[in-house]
Amino acid sequence: MTDHRKTSSDLRSSRWFGPDDLRSFGHRSRMMQLGYSEDDFMGKPLIGVLNTWSEINSCHSHFRERAGDVKRGVAQAGGFAVEMPALSVDESFTKP
Repeated sequence: MTDHRKTSSDLRSSRWFGPDDLRSFGHRSRMMQLGYSEDDFMGKPLIGVLNTWSEINSCHSHFRERAGDVKRGVAQAGGFAVEMPALSVDESFTKP
């Protein structure tokens, strides 16, 4: 088995932001509309951080801080982290 490590140009996020075409222009434009600069995401792997934190789910109350820790770790490793919500239902609100 070979130890092949992907380079940033092998990653999907490079195909989204890198080419000089209309589709990539749209992706870059939307990121900049969100307040990011090209330096924030160009040439970096885009890492999605799913977070199930919710005000009504006490079991996941610490996830807000953990997601921030993960995002900082991704940035320190040279990536660009984007946090996204995931469905979270507290068992006290779940009825059979």
